[in-house]
Amino acid sequence: MILIAESGSTKCDWVLLNRDGSEADRFSTMGFNPYFHSARFVAEHLRNLQRVQKLRKDVEMIFFYGAGCSTEPLKQEIKRGLEQVFVHAEIEVDHDLVAAAYSTYNGEPEIACIIGTGSNSCYFDGHSLREEVPALAFILGDEASGSYLGKKLLSAFLYKQLPKSIEEDFLATYHTDKDEIIDNVYNQPNANVYLAGFARFVSKHKEDPFFEKIIYEGFLLFLRMHVLCFPESKNTTVNFVGSVAYHMESLLRRACKDLDIKYGRVIKKPVDGLVAYHLKHKIQLEA
Repeated sequence: MILIAESGSTKCDWVLLNRDGSEADRFSTMGFNPYFHSARFVAEHLRNLQRVQKLRKDVEMIFFYGAGCSTEPLKQEIKRGLEQVFVHAEIEVDHDLVAAAYSTYNGEPEIACIIGTGSNSCYFDGHSLREEVPALAFILGDEASGSYLGKKLLSAFLYKQLPKSIEEDFLATYHTDKDEIIDNVYNQPNANVYLAGFARFVSKHKEDPFFEKIIYEGFLLFLRMHVLCFPESKNTTVNFVGSVAYHMESLLRRACKDLDIKYGRVIKKPVDGLVAYHLKHKIQLEA
């Protein structure tokens, strides 16, 4: 059996295929990022999942694409964790940016972008993938992402800049205060996921002028930094994956139009397109 996994920092989607390419199962787990999760953590978490226990010895091949898997040492960290669980499997680990390119590719060169918990971009011509600028993660980068929007929301809350009605809804929703926020951001693990968790609240109020401006300006910042950096950007379709791009698509479309960028499509969860790409290009099926 074959497992294909697409992991952001928040969630990982898994699809299990039979050797003939038919789908046997699909499920989700927490996301694994080698910047925050060791091989030991990955193995221990997966071993505790009953669904994984049932299939782990039957899996012969795994294609895992994950946030943070951008260098060989980082890929190996995730691979070592998977090897401890899926003992009979041949395992390939690659970057989630590759998954974004594969899942949105339609036969023509593209610029593929991720705007989810984090953000990133690449140029893909069907054969090779190229980045122009690095992804700097949630402290220095991740423009327009869930963590970016979470930072904007929490800063506005703590600085008492939120409109009154939104502040009241925020307090009623989260029952939090400055001390708890500071502790989660600066002292607790997975601060990027914590911050991105507030993007849902921003999305809920995305039509309010206060947040509409923040979201739109975040998209402009991302597009200027991560799309217009490519020499091909004016003549190449730009595709997007990720929950923020999906749920705030109208503002993303407007930002693309205002910067004269060729908007293609947005996919909330790239795993379906990823499976289709593998069945066509990477997996030799059995009759």
